[in-house]
Amino acid sequence: MKFMKLGSKPDLFQKDGDNVWYVTSELETDVIINVGDSKFYLHKFPLLSKSGRLQKLIRGTTEGEGGEIDINEIPGGPTAFEICAKFCYGMTVTLNAYNVISTYCAADYLEMHETIEKGNLVYKLSVFLNTSIFRSWKDSIIVLQTTKNMTSLSEEPKLVNLCINSIASKASVDLSKVDWSYTYNRKKLPEENANEFGVRTRMVPKDWWVEDLAELEIGLYKRVLVSIKNKGLICNEVIGEGLKAFALRRLPGFNHGVVHENDVIKARSVIEIISWLLPSEKGSVSCGFLVKLLKMAIVVDSGEMAKRELVKRIGQQLEEASVEDLLIKMKEGESESMIYDVNIVQEIVKEFIVQDHNGEFEDEGQEMGGILSEASKLMVVKLVDSYLTEISKDPNLPLGMFVDLAEMVNGFSRPSHDGLYRAIDMYLKCHVMQTHQGITKSERKRICKLMDCKKLSVDACMHAVQNERLPLRVTVQVLFFEQARAATSSGSSTPDLPKSIKALNVSSHGRPATNQEDDWDGVATAEELKALKEELAALRMSHHGHKNTVSDKASVPRVKGLLSTKKLLSKIWSSKGGIKENSGSDSSESLGSANPDDSKSTPSRKGRYLVS
Repeated sequence: MKFMKLGSKPDLFQKDGDNVWYVTSELETDVIINVGDSKFYLHKFPLLSKSGRLQKLIRGTTEGEGGEIDINEIPGGPTAFEICAKFCYGMTVTLNAYNVISTYCAADYLEMHETIEKGNLVYKLSVFLNTSIFRSWKDSIIVLQTTKNMTSLSEEPKLVNLCINSIASKASVDLSKVDWSYTYNRKKLPEENANEFGVRTRMVPKDWWVEDLAELEIGLYKRVLVSIKNKGLICNEVIGEGLKAFALRRLPGFNHGVVHENDVIKARSVIEIISWLLPSEKGSVSCGFLVKLLKMAIVVDSGEMAKRELVKRIGQQLEEASVEDLLIKMKEGESESMIYDVNIVQEIVKEFIVQDHNGEFEDEGQEMGGILSEASKLMVVKLVDSYLTEISKDPNLPLGMFVDLAEMVNGFSRPSHDGLYRAIDMYLKCHVMQTHQGITKSERKRICKLMDCKKLSVDACMHAVQNERLPLRVTVQVLFFEQARAATSSGSSTPDLPKSIKALNVSSHGRPATNQEDDWDGVATAEELKALKEELAALRMSHHGHKNTVSDKASVPRVKGLLSTKKLLSKIWSSKGGIKENSGSDSSESLGSANPDDSKSTPSRKGRYLVS
C-alpha cells in the first residue's frame, strides 16, 4: 500500500476523555473548534495561516462567544479535521488509501488551497492521489470503497470519477502489461504456477480483476462495470465472469437459492443490478448462472422487469440447460399449489421458439447457427420431455399444462418419442396411484395423442404393449408399427392392413380422427382383426430363425389373447362404435406385469388386455 508522510514536528495532540483534544504547548490555546461531539482546543495562528475558511470564521467571532467555532458539517468528521489541524501545526501525519479521500475533502472544505499558502494540503494530497494512489490497482479500489460513507463532499464527484476511471483503465489494459498485484482466488491451472526458473508459463488470466471488484459496494460496482463495458476492450465472457463473482460474493446462499430474511432487500437490489448489467450477447454467461439468478429473483420477489429479462436470456440459450435447472419451485406460502413453477418454464420455452420464428425472416442464403440449429432444437425437445417426466410426479399438475408444454415443441422434429412416452406413462402412473379420481378416458386419450407410435424404440414398444395404462387403440398401433418395422428390416413388405389400424389418428372412413370415444377406442372390425392375425402369422413364419423382436416376445400372445376371447370378439362384431375399454384396467399395479396366464386367470381384465 502506498503512503505519504507530511510534517516533521512531533505529534503534540493529546486526548482528554473521549471527545476533547488539546495541544501540549507553553502557549495557552485561544480557539475552540467544535466538530460534532468533539472539541479541539487549538491556537489561532497555525490554523489561520493555512485555512481560508477558518480565517473567515475566526474573524467573525466575538470575544463574548468564547472563541468557539462550529464546523459540524466538515467531511470526514473529527478524524479528518485532526489530520488537517496537525498539518497546520507542521506535525507528522501519515496519509494512505484509507484516509486520503476524507482528508482531501476536509482540506477542501477548510479551503486549504495554494491561494492561502504555497504547497498547501489540498495540493499535496492531489499529487499523492495522481502519482501514487491512482497508479496502484488495489489502492484505487480501497480509495473508491472509502467514498461510500462520505456525504456532502464538494469534491466527491470528481474524486469518485477519478477512482472509477483509474480502475476501469487498469481492468482494460493488455494482459501482457499487467504487472501489479491482484487477487485471484480461482483454482489455478498447472501452467499458471511458476516453473523452476520462477517464470509463469501462462499469461495473466483474462478475468484476473473480477475477485477484487466483487468487494465493492453495489452502487460503486455498477458504475465501475459500466465504465469497463463502455471502454469496449473487455470481452463479454469476462464481463460475465465478473458478474458471477459479484453474485457469489454478495449473495452467500446464491448456489442454493437461499436468502436470509434480513438480506432480502439487499439481495433484490443485487439481482436487479446484475440483470441490468448482463451483456446482450448470447453465451456471455452460462445458462446455469442465469437460472440461479431467476430462482433467487423469485425467492426475493424481484421486479417483473428483472425476471422478464432473465427469462428471455435463459430462453435464448435453453439448449444449455439441464432438467435440474428447470425445476423451479413455486414460491412458498401458496396453498394447494403445484410443486414446480411450470408457467415460467413455458415462458422460457416460448422465448426459445420465438427465436426460431424470427429466423424465418433472415435471408435464405444466410446460414443460421446457434440455438436455431437442428441440433439445438433436438436438445430442447429432449430437455422438455425429461422435464415433463419429472413434473409428472406432482399430483397437482393439471393435464392441460402437461399437454400445452409438450405441444409447444411439436414444431421441432422428434426422431424418437421414447422420452415423451416416459413422460406420458409417468403422468398416467402417478395420477392413477396418487389421486382419488384417477384418469378419465378422455384425459388418457388427450395425453396419448401427443405420442407417435411409429417413433418408439424396440424397448419402448416392449414396455408399451404390456402397459395397462395405455388406451387399447394405442396398444394396437404399437403392435402394428413394430410388425411393420420388423417386416422392413427383414426385406418383407409392410403389412397392408386396414386403414383404422394402419394410419395413426385416422378413422376407418379415411377422415382425421375426432375426439369422439368411438373414433379413439374402436380398434377394428372382426374382418380387420382377422387380417392382422394372418399378417402376424406370416411375419412369424418369415422371421423363423432370426432374433425375436418385441412382437415375438410380447405382442403376438397379446393379439392371440385378444382374438381368442369370445366375449371380446362378439363385442367387436356387435358394436359399430368399436371396442370399449374396461374402466377397471386403469389401475394396474406395475409396468410389465402382463403375461399369458393373466388372460386366463383374471376374467375382469379380458376386455382390456392384449396379453403377452
